[in-house]
Parts: sequence; structure tokens; C-alpha cells
Amino acid sequence: MIVFPNAKINIGLNVVEKRDDGFHNIESIFYPVIELHDVLEIVKSESLSFTSSGIEIPGSVQSNLCLKAFELIQKDYAIPFVKIHLHKVIPIGAGLGGGSADAAFTLKVLNDLFELNLSNEKLIGYAQELGSDCAFFIENKPVYAYHKGDEFSEVDLSLDAYDIKIEYPNIHIGTAEAYAGIVPKLSDQNLKELVRTSIGNWKETIQNDFEQSVFPNHPSIKKVKESMYIDGAIFASMTGSGSAVFGLFEKK
Repeated sequence: MIVFPNAKINIGLNVVEKRDDGFHNIESIFYPVIELHDVLEIVKSESLSFTSSGIEIPGSVQSNLCLKAFELIQKDYAIPFVKIHLHKVIPIGAGLGGGSADAAFTLKVLNDLFELNLSNEKLIGYAQELGSDCAFFIENKPVYAYHKGDEFSEVDLSLDAYDIKIEYPNIHIGTAEAYAGIVPKLSDQNLKELVRTSIGNWKETIQNDFEQSVFPNHPSIKKVKESMYIDGAIFASMTGSGSAVFGLFEKK
């Protein structure tokens, strides 16, 4: 079975508070970008294996989220082994959610491949164990994300009328670096309300808190955002904790 785990962008990202467990509560709009995707193939096998191609994936094979997703399902349902191959296209450490998407799509493929008939609610529960934004990719639709980025409410948003341009400046931003310059605070505006306004207003009203910590250390990322506006973007922003930047353009 072959599927195409896609990227996501963050429209606005507010770091609200630091939690007792060391994580942070955030609020953001998660929006799927179907056109940018990895390729994931999972087939039944006599032994468990994981291979990859495309962009090199750091870390050990055993730590890969696709394998961790398999282990979560196998623990409860004793499914047989599989062979997993991932062709990596979505940049790593870019704020585009590629690793989370791969894990979530692995859960969905295993559910279909072995006819487990797990509900989306059950799959979301597994995804939440794998990572903060993994759960988003189960239903893979625009949402208002809060808590650790793993709780969602519906948001009525479509960007189909716009071209989404994404630029990755080949810089990896670690989580510790991204949070180093952040002072968590409650937002004085409602992000769900802001995205209902004209996209032409977003430049003045919607922001990504991580830009204030990332841009001073990496001015080239700030320049990417500025170039988006020079090229005619209606709205541009870094996504997640960086370093990818996206722009929304009128379709020509």
C-alpha cells in the first residue's frame, strides 16, 4: 500500500505558557499542504524492516516514528510484520510536520492493511503518543490547534483560491534554539476570529512567535520572508518553529 504523507503550515503560532512537564501550550491554525509530500509504502512481510531514500533521515532506524507507530499498534493488536519504505521529500527540521505526517499515515495504513476498523478517535489517541502534531494528520484538515498542538477544534478555512509557495533555506532549527528567546504569554486576540477576516489583513494581525527568536540568529530566514512580500505575497510567515517560510499569492 502506497500513501503520500503531506506537509502542513502554521497560520499564526502563539506560545501561550510553559507546562509543568516541560512542554509548552500553543495556539495555531494548522493547514495541510497536499502538494508537498513524502511517499510511504508499507507491505506485509515475514520480518520487520524500515528503509528510506530521498532526504537523509538523521538518527537511528529504531528511533524512526514510522517504526514507533507500528510498535504501538502491534502492542495492542498483534499484527504481523511489515516492510516499510519511506521516500523523504519534505525537509526535516523545517516546521512542516513531515515526520509527524509519516507517523500518522503509518497508523492509517496499518489500520487499512490489517482491517482493524479503528476509529479516527482511536487513531488520534495513538498519534498523540507519538508527537505533539502527529494527531493533526489523522483527519488532515484545517484546524485550530491548542494545548501542546494535539487538541483541535474545527475552523472554516480554505486557501484554494491562492497559490502557496514554500521556501526552505536549508537551515535546521532545533526546538531548544527556537524556544530560547520566547516569553510565553496569552494572546490578546482570538486567532480563530483573525483567520476569518480578509487575508489582506493577516500581515498586520497574525504572527508566529518563533520569528522573534529565530530571525535575530538567522537573518537569512527573515530575508526569505521579506522577499515573499517583495514578490507579491498577500501574507507570508515562518511555519512552526522554522525554518521554512511560506507565502500566499493570488493565483494567476
